[in-house]
Amino acid sequence: MENFTLARVIHVIAVILWIGGVSMVTTVLIPAIKRMKSKEEQIKTFETIEGKFALQAKVTTLLTGLSGFYMLYELNAWNRYLDYRFWWIHAMTLVWIIFTLVLFVLEPFILHRVFKKYVNNNPEKTFGIMHKLHWVLLIISLITTAGAVAGSHGWFWLK
Repeated sequence: MENFTLARVIHVIAVILWIGGVSMVTTVLIPAIKRMKSKEEQIKTFETIEGKFALQAKVTTLLTGLSGFYMLYELNAWNRYLDYRFWWIHAMTLVWIIFTLVLFVLEPFILHRVFKKYVNNNPEKTFGIMHKLHWVLLIISLITTAGAVAGSHGWFWLK
């Protein structure tokens, strides 16, 4: 069980850094960038900070997935995917899949190009859409986190 405890510690710290970063981007960074006067300053600031945070997001997302699936394996808890009371495991997996697809597939191959194209034409609209999408991701992440903490301590909202 020592390895399991280490996996849980890694999982929780990775989630804190990952979702905490999403929260900071959503509630602080994007609103600050939207208030900047020049389009050039908005783009440069966003790309500089996003570039640095992207590595943290990728590493923590990877650690979260590896540790989470390791814990499911160690507990032989795959059957929890078949029990609706463990909805939070489904939610954790779904949130992880969404972020993994965004960070490792969509952002480098599609979203970066789309951002460059539209931010130059209409930065206000582009950052507005981005801000709304970040809010959606943050809200589902927080609901999932609350469900996971409650559920992993035996509190099932659905009986």
